[in-house]
Amino acid sequence: MALGSLVNLILRLAQIAFAAIVAGVNGQILHESRGASSWALGRFIYTETIAGISLFIPVIWVFLAGGHFSWVLDIVISLCWWAAFGLLVDNLNASACGSAFNWSNVRLLGDDPCGKFKAVIAFTFLSAIVWLASAVFDLFWARRHRTTEPVTHHRRWHRSYV
Repeated sequence: MALGSLVNLILRLAQIAFAAIVAGVNGQILHESRGASSWALGRFIYTETIAGISLFIPVIWVFLAGGHFSWVLDIVISLCWWAAFGLLVDNLNASACGSAFNWSNVRLLGDDPCGKFKAVIAFTFLSAIVWLASAVFDLFWARRHRTTEPVTHHRRWHRSYV
């Protein structure tokens, strides 16, 4: 049981770390593009919203010990991350930064907008994977360690002696 709690804690901490990275870098991209229309920045605003939600939910699950239904919300948040990943990759293909898997034009030092954008895409993908892994782990963990009490007495509904 301690191993399961440790794995769950590691997954939750990874969710928080990846969401914080996405929120920080994506927030800087939004800050640098002040004055642009909110319609053009909708993908980034959606990603920032999902990152904010993803920073809040794991803290609740860690301190309140989740429950047997936490895997449902993990799947929903994972689907939201996959949608953000798809929106960002679609926007990347329309930009001058090249394709999603072409990292040759990314610089590690200095101000590189393509590098920031691709970092957001990479950590969005990692966050979607971690949320999905957490959902699968919680689902199997909840099924395996469900407390079921044996039925010792069964009364029929029509012979109730209340």
